[in-house]
Amino acid sequence: MRVLGLSGSLRRDSYNRRLLQAAAQFIPEDVAYELWPGIGDLPAYSEDLDRAQPSPAVVVLRQDIPEADALLFATPEYNSSVPGGLKNALDWASRPYATNVLRRKPVAVIGASTGVFGAVWAQAELRKVLSACGARVLDRQLPVARAAAAFAPDGSLADRELAAALAEIVRELVRVARPNEVRMKREQGQSRTCDYRREWPRARRNVSRQAPIG
Repeated sequence: MRVLGLSGSLRRDSYNRRLLQAAAQFIPEDVAYELWPGIGDLPAYSEDLDRAQPSPAVVVLRQDIPEADALLFATPEYNSSVPGGLKNALDWASRPYATNVLRRKPVAVIGASTGVFGAVWAQAELRKVLSACGARVLDRQLPVARAAAAFAPDGSLADRELAAALAEIVRELVRVARPNEVRMKREQGQSRTCDYRREWPRARRNVSRQAPIG
């Protein structure tokens, strides 16, 4: 099984990237976990570009999402909503709409912000967008407020209740994705022409369960 983590912040040492890292310690040992790094490389969505030759970053996005059995999104909150880069990534992933790579994909949404509300509006907006794309969205949220002080030196969440809630979301996401993994393997066996799965590079497969990511 594979879980793909996507951060809505483009900053290298973003709190939402750290939040996805913190989730790594709750990923089962038999599950590969990767953070997708390419949101900032995607051009602004244009149907003209999509009809021509999509950029390499778009091609990779549309390959990596089908390869994952589940997606874990972590979003900050910009102007009370979802960051433009993350929304743009979903615009690319959701086309062509009827057969887009997000359909039936189990996804969970968490978020961190430096304010007191923990990106709750952005999380709600993101769940709405993902639902509109046809994804199977967990009805859960994880508002990590005052993110500058939310992480322990080892990269984990300092608040035990928040850490327990994160563990619960990860467990539920994996549980929901298990039948999806079986279905994808069945479909893969039935049609070689629709087989977009490939081995993720070993260097990208795992996120450290101990060391903090900066």
